Amino acid sequence: MRIKIFAIMVALLCSITVVAQQQAPTTMKVSSGKLEFYPMFKSQHIEARNVAVWLPDGYTLGEPCDVLYMHDGKMLFDASTTWNHQEWQVDEVMGSLINEGKIRRCIVVTADNTDNRLNDYFPTGCYAYVPREKRLDVDLMQFKGDEYLQFLVQELKPFIDKRYHPLTSREHTFVMGSSMGGLISLYAMCEYPEVFGGAICMSTHSSMQFFDPKFDSEAWAQGLRDYAKNNLPAPNSALLYMDRGDVELDGSYKPTQDKLDAMITGLGWDSDHFMSRVFEGHKHMETFWAERLHIPFMFILKK
Repeated sequence: MRIKIFAIMVALLCSITVVAQQQAPTTMKVSSGKLEFYPMFKSQHIEARNVAVWLPDGYTLGEPCDVLYMHDGKMLFDASTTWNHQEWQVDEVMGSLINEGKIRRCIVVTADNTDNRLNDYFPTGCYAYVPREKRLDVDLMQFKGDEYLQFLVQELKPFIDKRYHPLTSREHTFVMGSSMGGLISLYAMCEYPEVFGGAICMSTHSSMQFFDPKFDSEAWAQGLRDYAKNNLPAPNSALLYMDRGDVELDGSYKPTQDKLDAMITGLGWDSDHFMSRVFEGHKHMETFWAERLHIPFMFILKK
């Protein structure tokens, strides 16, 4: 069983990298709202990558919208352009909720991943919380989570604020991703609590299991929890949503996600500000994230 889960993990954690970059961003289409593209957005911190901005139906420039920053942008809108022919259905789900008056109006800013996805989304600050003997053979320089967040906060957000004039305060600025994208979203809220007022972390890779035999996943999972315990915003000062399925790779997250949940609630986070859900029969796939996407959207963008 562990071998099967590891094989699935290798496939799923790596598969949304290079393949997802092969088609031009302008081939993506949406059925609700519209997309604006910024190909190969340059950064002083990380590799250039495609950026796209989703705008809801009827959007006018300068409209006081909330902003949601999402990772793995290529996988979010159009299954005809993705490597596995699946998508998050962000435009359909958010567009429907907005049109029905169930959530505040919001624009979605997306950045594509590259073939360095695992390193870009790694929560670098956890390193200091792992026992020294457990990290001697791990090269800290390969982890680019801090640099990726500098790109989001110092380069992409100022561009979006200047171009679209959305609401810019933390109460209206959120970050979201799945798997490794869930890790970096949690890390973003911890590192930049003055910027992000909430994070959505779906199928978060809380097990910290990777492919290097020198990497002690149990020590790093504990390091993640210790880092979060010391760096999360003050209890109930932000919104945090986490979830997982219970099948295959997502099922393997149960022990570490349960401990993470217990730590967070132990700090005093209440159910109005912290939600953690388990979805029966859900796997580590875009199809299942799309199926439950309305729940975190309604949690962070509730009127």
